[in-house]
Amino acid sequence: MILLEHYLIVASLLFCLGLLGVLFRRNALIVFMSIELMLNAGNLVFVAFSRFFGRMDGQVLAFFIIALAAAEVSVGLAIIVVMFRKRGTIDINEASLMKG
Repeated sequence: MILLEHYLIVASLLFCLGLLGVLFRRNALIVFMSIELMLNAGNLVFVAFSRFFGRMDGQVLAFFIIALAAAEVSVGLAIIVVMFRKRGTIDINEASLMKG
């Protein structure tokens, strides 16, 4: 039998993996995938609590987070494409040179 604690442990591991990817990677695509992993960990928590309490609130919130993540990815990928065209790289350290 899968308990609420199991869902929370898996979600915390996914969130920590995503956080490590954001903190230690320089590639913008990997950073965006890590952010998506963190958002999905939050979705897992919302759905787990929704299932545990027998309500639909968590599933509705997870749906809105998925929609937010889709919008974030479209804007982020557009920025990455512009950055690659201007600089020829998608290294995050080069992004600070795009000022002005």
